Amino acid sequence: MKKLFLTLIAAGMTFSSSMALAADKLTLQLQWVTQAQFAGYYVALDKGYYDDEGLDVTIKPGGPDIAPPQVLAGGGADMMLNWMPSALAARERGVPIVNIAQPFKSSGLQLTCRKETGIKSPADFRGKTIGVWFFGNEYPFLSWMSQLGIPTNGGSDGVTVLKQGFNVDPLLQKQADCISTMTYNEYWQVIDAGVSPDDLVVFKYQDQGVATLEDGIYVLEDRLKDADFQDQMVRFVRASMKGWKWAEANPDAAADIVLDNDATGAQTEKHQRRMMGEIAKLTAGSNGTLDPADYERTVNTLLKGGSDPVISKAPEGAWTHIITDKAL
Repeated sequence: MKKLFLTLIAAGMTFSSSMALAADKLTLQLQWVTQAQFAGYYVALDKGYYDDEGLDVTIKPGGPDIAPPQVLAGGGADMMLNWMPSALAARERGVPIVNIAQPFKSSGLQLTCRKETGIKSPADFRGKTIGVWFFGNEYPFLSWMSQLGIPTNGGSDGVTVLKQGFNVDPLLQKQADCISTMTYNEYWQVIDAGVSPDDLVVFKYQDQGVATLEDGIYVLEDRLKDADFQDQMVRFVRASMKGWKWAEANPDAAADIVLDNDATGAQTEKHQRRMMGEIAKLTAGSNGTLDPADYERTVNTLLKGGSDPVISKAPEGAWTHIITDKAL
């Protein structure tokens, strides 16, 4: 009997080990550095939602010099988070990227300007220096300027584009008249640096009619032909959206989980908790399924702009509901 009992224990341990080894390994490339912008994924990791789905997920932070479409195309990740303008531009260049889920419903992108520059409306951008993020993040700005008929190669009739890093120094040091900020991040860095909101003029892309979708989940089109990969993505999206909804309901705790995963130690509790509160406003109203109307609005925005639009024609096959239909 004792021998049988030990045999059963050993068999159970072997079965458990094989189950653990059977977890599907996936790598997610973030759009930016570790912060509450990606809380849903870190929550899913921390709470074991990925484990529950049989997934072993690695989350790779991004940064100002990392272009997620390049990482995805090069095989450095299985999924990436990306703004739709960047993804569609990459697709037109030949990288077959497909949106499989859209956790973010609203845009947080804006330009923040020093009031002392005399900027009161977008027409006042002419002759000014504006900080812009690159590596795919520049497309909403370029589309907006193209629609306004404002050149981006400098001069008194155009704007001088300053390649912006991941801080707000160009505005604080008056190297730029305006900089790119997010409602949940860089704007508050400016405020925390001692600048009064009364000394700033803010232009939200959403209010200017040029808002585009942000932080969607993308994969390479060819991989969706693999039934096993499809199944992995269904489980990944289901677990990720569970993480996002938990983060929305528990913003402070979600921010703390993000802080626990920040290997750089650069983030602060105050900033991440505030960021998570703002992020929850952008994910609210989405269950992860891409709204075709939001997609069409993004495409139409990118197609506008005279002789230099971000994309030259409406994409085909750039998104699918095949994953969210099963996951959600």
